[in-house]
Amino acid sequence: MAQDSHLDMPQQLRELTDRNVVQARSAYIQFLGAMVQATNMWLGAMPSNEMTSGMKVIHEWAVLFAKQNGEACFAFASELVNARNLQDVVGIQSRYAQTQMRPMRCRHKGSGG
Repeated sequence: MAQDSHLDMPQQLRELTDRNVVQARSAYIQFLGAMVQATNMWLGAMPSNEMTSGMKVIHEWAVLFAKQNGEACFAFASELVNARNLQDVVGIQSRYAQTQMRPMRCRHKGSGG
């Protein structure tokens, strides 16, 4: 099939790409951990009051969002590495888009929209 030949990659290149995604994920996790540690120290040094408690809630939400979004992106990249043809790529992209839109729909419904 002509469509398949466009995505034919040597197995060594697929393996190298897959290892790069794993290494990037590991670096992202380390970076996120350092960022969380630094902001926790910063928030811990602030006086406790209504404003700082609100900032802590926002911080926790932002960290959770960053972790979920990062994991979704790395899962998407890992799947793309193994795509064999254009149909696989379109399916992977479609699932990724649906997964990323799901939380937005839930937040929209929860806000009365």
